[in-house]
Amino acid sequence: MSAEKKPSVLVCVTGQYDCDRLIEAGFDQAKELSCELHVFCVQKPSVDMAYFSDEIEYLYRTAKRLGADMTVMFSDNAPKCTADFARRINAKHLITGVPDDRPNGFVLTLHEFLPRAQIIMVTKEGEKLSYSLIATKRAFA
Repeated sequence: MSAEKKPSVLVCVTGQYDCDRLIEAGFDQAKELSCELHVFCVQKPSVDMAYFSDEIEYLYRTAKRLGADMTVMFSDNAPKCTADFARRINAKHLITGVPDDRPNGFVLTLHEFLPRAQIIMVTKEGEKLSYSLIATKRAFA
């Protein structure tokens, strides 16, 4: 019988410098909950990494500085790819940026795949919002 993996915090980033705020919020959450910290980035298979390789390298260094690993995967279905990875690492908490307001956006779809995981959205100003439709509407107000 195998033991269940230690719960973890999964930080979802894109190839943007300002995603460092998400990694830092994830670090705080992982430290508070005594969880492992993982950083995850999903890109479309057709994307040319040369356009944002400096940003990915910066986020990788930020993750390493805070004791986390960083994984980059390529998929046309970012929410499903993220959910699969989250299950593999036993992620109980997810940190994201504020989603766009599309009805089938990343965070909403991710929540459908992982309904028991706590999703925390971090605004550009650093405010942390627990995911809910009300919080999403507040972020766009």
